[in-house]
Amino acid sequence: MSNPLLTKWKSPFGLPPFYQIKPSHFKPAIEESIKRAREEINKITENIEPPSFENTVEALDYADIRLNEISSVLFNLNSAETNSEIQAAAMETSPLLARYADDITLNRNLFSRLKEVYNKQSSLRLNDEQKMLLKKTYRSFIRGGADLDEDSRQRFRQINEELASLSLEFEKNVLEETNAFFLHITYKADLEGLPDGIIEAASEEAKSSGRNGWVFTLHYPSYIPFMQYSAKRHLREKIYRAYSSRAFGKKENDNRKIVKKIVSLRREKAGILGFSNYAEFILEDRMLNSRSMVMNFLEDLYHASRKYALRDFEDLSLFAKKNGHKGLIQKWDWAYFSEKLKKNKFDIDDEILRPYFKLEEVEKAIFKLATDLYGLHFEQRDDLPRYHEDVKVFKVTASDGEHLSILYLDYYPRKGKSSGAWMTAYLDQYILNRYDRRPVISIVTNFSKPLSSRPALITHNELTTFLHEFGHALHGMLSKCHYRHLSGTNVSRDFVELPSQIMENWAYEKEWLDLWARHYKTGKKIPAELIDRIKESMVFNEGYACSRQLGFGFLDMAWHTIEDTSIPDIEIFEKKVMKKTELMNHIPGSNMSCSFGHLFSGGYAAGYYGYKWSEVLDADAYSLFSKKGIFNRDTANSFRKNILEKGSTAEPMELYKKFRGKEPSVESLLKRSGFR
Repeated sequence: MSNPLLTKWKSPFGLPPFYQIKPSHFKPAIEESIKRAREEINKITENIEPPSFENTVEALDYADIRLNEISSVLFNLNSAETNSEIQAAAMETSPLLARYADDITLNRNLFSRLKEVYNKQSSLRLNDEQKMLLKKTYRSFIRGGADLDEDSRQRFRQINEELASLSLEFEKNVLEETNAFFLHITYKADLEGLPDGIIEAASEEAKSSGRNGWVFTLHYPSYIPFMQYSAKRHLREKIYRAYSSRAFGKKENDNRKIVKKIVSLRREKAGILGFSNYAEFILEDRMLNSRSMVMNFLEDLYHASRKYALRDFEDLSLFAKKNGHKGLIQKWDWAYFSEKLKKNKFDIDDEILRPYFKLEEVEKAIFKLATDLYGLHFEQRDDLPRYHEDVKVFKVTASDGEHLSILYLDYYPRKGKSSGAWMTAYLDQYILNRYDRRPVISIVTNFSKPLSSRPALITHNELTTFLHEFGHALHGMLSKCHYRHLSGTNVSRDFVELPSQIMENWAYEKEWLDLWARHYKTGKKIPAELIDRIKESMVFNEGYACSRQLGFGFLDMAWHTIEDTSIPDIEIFEKKVMKKTELMNHIPGSNMSCSFGHLFSGGYAAGYYGYKWSEVLDADAYSLFSKKGIFNRDTANSFRKNILEKGSTAEPMELYKKFRGKEPSVESLLKRSGFR
């Protein structure tokens, strides 16, 4: 039987043939694709013609397109719809892919040809995009060990293969820990404080697992509202301890050794390449391109926000005391009293807003926003292949009918889906032989499911999450580049969040919410005063939120600037690093690092600061929309032309200045956050 991954994908738009793919297909398909890619590489190295941009750099960009497509399908499924067979396939093929990647950058003949093109680039008639591809390709070879001696090359290979396997094992352990825990409630009195919709969802969760009563899990749509609304402090503590100790200190699925090993190997890899630590290696090609620049940024923001974080903690502590709380505020108290304080100050909470955010209407509103800003149109296509029955598929076109992208929307939690929300690409955009290969983009979330008594209603926070991931999707869908390695979201990590975070601003705009937000039962428009309270509450607990994000950024940098990787106790190390930003007591047995997928399986190592840096960019950029109008087509077209379409075809700061007319200023963020 032929392998559907290796034959031409005959689905419309060249979509992966999900219905035909079995986990057993992946390893042989990847092995064969690696073989074919090597043959293309050999054609480059054995070419008797003098090295040129076309026969070396460009040819290299196109050499492993099918391999990239197949591996993207595997690893995207491993995050969104996995099982033990897919996890095994990912574990088996990850070292093969790491070995192949090393074979490319450590290929002496290939590097010799690339270096010759690089050294004579001033005499070549290259356009700006070609110059950028040459620069990035050459740097990737240097950073990939091309200049290393033979002994160092062998160790470099071993490290990369081991890191690839460890990150997958880390992710698997976190998912298994998340799925393993559940809080089973059998007494109705223990549901005190919980909204009816959350109770109903817990009842349905219990029934689906063959239990009576109510079941709460560590998946966001269950965990977050339980922490916000449950009046039973001992139960909040129980579920918090389970969540905060995932993959930490357990007999099975323990990530402590994995974290230490990953950190040690990353440090060793950086040292082999001549860097003092892994952060310096990672930051070399970022907007903030050194450890000192990142640490100065984090410290400056820490000092600007610290008094507001302390204010938020003091306000909440006093409020809790007035409402009968005794003793210290612990971490399982924060969300509960925070929600009550927000309700007290602004007469607003998630459950008041949720009826106005029917997911089906939110989807339409976000699509309409994309139409108003960028002239996009979305057509649902139930005839196209998808990887799960919950997934919705859309064809995205320009105002003139030009096909731009296929978009998958995957909303609800499942056992085989990782927690959180993300955008990803199954197929990247590129142009080959004048054919513009349009991308296939997916947004994956864990939103609240529809219930038997009501449709899917999401929180305002989930609305901002949707807008955030949709911003990433726009970056992928509107890409207009020639080369795969430069297209879409293949940009610097501290620039990639700009298109996503700028979209979050519309969640607080009365002018936008007025157009569509209506009560799912009555059809009544969201009251103007409610929108005003949403806007007013925008900076509620912003000091605390900033402090929390800075804590994660400091932790990230601590792990990746570490000098001695023989950490005796991860809990002690983490506690020491995060002490300066913590507002509440450390909970023994809890640990962030062992479930911190961004750092150890998600590509944000030495880059978590990028979330706050991107807030600087987005606040400064959005101020132009605020000035000229939030639906202003000229401003949107400029953002599209200079940011969304460009990928990595120019340096991030150059692209930003073309849109904004100046370098970003932190003042817009400080003002928006209420720190000015």
